[in-house]
Amino acid sequence: MTHTYEELKHKPLAELREIAAGITHEAVQGYTQLNKDHLLVGLCKALGIDMHAHHEIKGIDKAATKAMIKDWQKKRDEALAARDRKALKAAMDQIHQLKRKMRKAMVKSPVTVKSPVPPPA
Repeated sequence: MTHTYEELKHKPLAELREIAAGITHEAVQGYTQLNKDHLLVGLCKALGIDMHAHHEIKGIDKAATKAMIKDWQKKRDEALAARDRKALKAAMDQIHQLKRKMRKAMVKSPVTVKSPVPPPA
């Protein structure tokens, strides 16, 4: 049975220990003594599961948006140096809007589960 990080994270400690009992891997050795956080890390290592969510940007050109952010950051720095509050606010607003646009375009990518690491011989 394949597991995901999110699925394992929401299981109670007793169920995690049952899963660890069926795995012979050094990352889950002493699973009866591990707390949930440490056991979760060990299970993910043993099962080859990534421990963070991956995100992709869909629907916009990420490189072009990042380039525009960099341009506006230069304008922001120039406005700071010139003490031009009006230009500074405009630059910071544009940076905020572009970053917000990127965050809205983010979607979780499907998690790929790596094959489990074979037990040491």
